[in-house]
Amino acid sequence: MESKVSEGGLNVTLTIRLLMHGKEVGSIIGKKGETVKKMREESGARINISEGNCPERIVTITGPTDAIFKAFAMIAYKFEEDITNSMSNSTATSKPPVTLRLVVPASQCGSLIGKGGSKIKEIRESTGAQVQVAGDMLPNSTERAVTISGTPDAIIQCVKQICVVMLESPPKGATIPYRPKPASTPVIFAGGQAYTIQGQYAIPHPDLTKLHQLAMQQTPFTPLGQTTPAFPGLDASPPASTHELTIPNDLIGCIIGRQGTKINEIRQMSGAQIKIANATEGSSERQITITGTPANISLAQYLINASLSHVLPSLHQCFPPSNEVNQAVQ
Repeated sequence: MESKVSEGGLNVTLTIRLLMHGKEVGSIIGKKGETVKKMREESGARINISEGNCPERIVTITGPTDAIFKAFAMIAYKFEEDITNSMSNSTATSKPPVTLRLVVPASQCGSLIGKGGSKIKEIRESTGAQVQVAGDMLPNSTERAVTISGTPDAIIQCVKQICVVMLESPPKGATIPYRPKPASTPVIFAGGQAYTIQGQYAIPHPDLTKLHQLAMQQTPFTPLGQTTPAFPGLDASPPASTHELTIPNDLIGCIIGRQGTKINEIRQMSGAQIKIANATEGSSERQITITGTPANISLAQYLINASLSHVLPSLHQCFPPSNEVNQAVQ
C-alpha cells in the first residue's frame, strides 16, 4: 500500500481538510505564526487556516503525498507535545491519545468503511489507530467528520492508508464543503424585551428589542404569548400563519447574502420559516414564503426590508406601505 503512494508520491497532489477547535489552531499557528511557518517550510505542503471568529476552523493541507504526510507528522507530534505539557500540571496518570478530525466528502466514506466495515477494520488493525466515521453529514455540507486517535506514529500510518483509499475512490458528484459558522447565541423575546443567552444568564439586547417592538407595532393581531420565548424550536402561542411576497430576481442576492448568511440570520432573529422559490424561466421575480406567528412574520418582513434598504429607497412594491417600517428602513 505504502509503495503505491510513494511511487506516485511526487506526481499526486492531494488536499486534506482538518477540523480543529480554536485552541488547537492556536497551537498550530504558534507565537507570531512561527510554528505554522516552520511546518510549511519543512514539509513543503501548503497549510491554510480558515478565517473567522468561529469556535471551529478548517485547516487545509495541500501538496504531494509525501509533503502531506510530513505536515501531518508535525501536527500530530505538536499535539502530543501539548498533551505532555498539560499533563505536567495535572494529576492524571494515563496519557490521552492524540486526536485529529478529517473532513471527507460523504461520497468517499463508503469506500473508507468498506463492505460490512471491512476496510475501516483493516485500517484500525494494521495501524493501531482508532478511526470513526460520523454517521451524519456536517451542517450545510456533503462532508463527514472522520476522527482518528492514537499515537502520532499510528495516526501518520492511518492517514497514509486513508489517502490511498481517497486516491482510489475519487468523490462522486459535487461536494459542498463544510464551513464552520460563527458562534451564535439564541435569542428570547419575553415581556416585549429581547435577550441573548450567554451561559446561564439572559442578557438584555436593546437593538433586538427595538426590532421586536417595531415588528409588534405592525402586527394586525394582538400578540398573545408575549412572555413565551419566540425563537426557532419554541413557538409562541399565536397560531402559525403564512405570508407570501415577491422580490425582483436581481435583488434576491441582498436577502440571501453570501453563502446564505443573511437569510439564515433573518430566520434566526425572526423565528420564522422562510422559503425562497427557485427562479422560473421567463420570470423576473422570485416568490418568498414566510411562515410563523404574526410577530415572527412581521419581524422577518422588517429584516428583509432592512437588507434591501441600501438598494431601494422605496419598498412599496415588496410590502404594503407601513409607516413604522419605512421610517425604520430610511
